[in-house]
Amino acid sequence: MSVRMATFGGMANNCYLIVDDESNQSALVDCSAYNDTMLDLIGDTDLQYILLTHGHYDHILGAKAVKDKFGCKICIGEADAGMLTSARYSLAVFTPFEQENVEADILLHDGDVIMLGRTKIQVISTPGHTKGGVCYISGDSLFVGDTLFRLSYGRTDFPGGSWEEMQQSLQKLAALDGNYTVYTGHEETSTLDFERKYNEFMRTL
Repeated sequence: MSVRMATFGGMANNCYLIVDDESNQSALVDCSAYNDTMLDLIGDTDLQYILLTHGHYDHILGAKAVKDKFGCKICIGEADAGMLTSARYSLAVFTPFEQENVEADILLHDGDVIMLGRTKIQVISTPGHTKGGVCYISGDSLFVGDTLFRLSYGRTDFPGGSWEEMQQSLQKLAALDGNYTVYTGHEETSTLDFERKYNEFMRTL
């Protein structure tokens, strides 16, 4: 399994491509745009899924166009599915961007498993930033969207956000066995061991 990354737009969104190297099947974690950079990221892989960490507009704007081109399936936490068809719920209505509505193909729940060839991707429910936020684990990689950042965490003051749920989600991540590379929705990557040790929002739980 290998991971590729590209950064998109004024919000500097990180999108990731998980590739099963044996089968060349891939899954895109978040889909912030449909442009040449996104097409280069996907490359000649066999794109199977768009795995959304949550439904805010800056993570979903390219989802419909990418699905239309590649025929892949869109996956999102069940409680965030309505954001894909509502610019108000996704917050796109408050921006200059026009959202292309699209229906989810797969509604995700805690503990679900997605397979790319022999590569296993596990779903972890992590509400707090949004009601239906999820993280994904594959190998020693942890894709956290806007739940966890280096030395920080995602905002909880948007509709559907909850500081109490965010605390529980951060505790769930801190309790995972072993160390992981933490791939965030914005800013730089980190490791789970680093966040356990230095991120005060995880240390104080």
